[in-house]
Amino acid sequence: MSITIRRAVKEDCPRLMELIQELAVFEKEPDAVTVAMEHFVESGFGPNPVWWAFVAASPDPLGGGKEIVQGFALYYIRYSTWKGQRLYLEDLLVSEAVRGQGMGKLLFERVLQEAKDKKYSGMVWQVLDWNEPAINFYKKYNATIDNGWMNCAISF
Repeated sequence: MSITIRRAVKEDCPRLMELIQELAVFEKEPDAVTVAMEHFVESGFGPNPVWWAFVAASPDPLGGGKEIVQGFALYYIRYSTWKGQRLYLEDLLVSEAVRGQGMGKLLFERVLQEAKDKKYSGMVWQVLDWNEPAINFYKKYNATIDNGWMNCAISF
């Protein structure tokens, strides 16, 4: 399968939201996605974007020169008082139907390259403790997986 890794564009947002919903189902939180499409688009492609993404696309089997976005890596920049600017990988997902074809590796390596190109001090992300395939994937990159921190959030 021919895979293209490219920067996400505004027109990708409906497909990205489908993939985000797929991720929520995988993470056993099917009703947790509450962001409105308008807000999602504005946050990534408005005058002051707060997130960026790369997508993995393959040719549409129906032809016509179209492509289908099969995965994405969405990130933003965070600041560590200890380390400085770091790329935060919010989500990395390849649609379940096409996993195992190298898209995740290509997306992950593209985001790593972005962090290096921008001269950030590193890249950070989270992984669920029960997601063994993802944990094993990250271990191939010698990632440090810290079990000492707990997630905290306040929703409005």
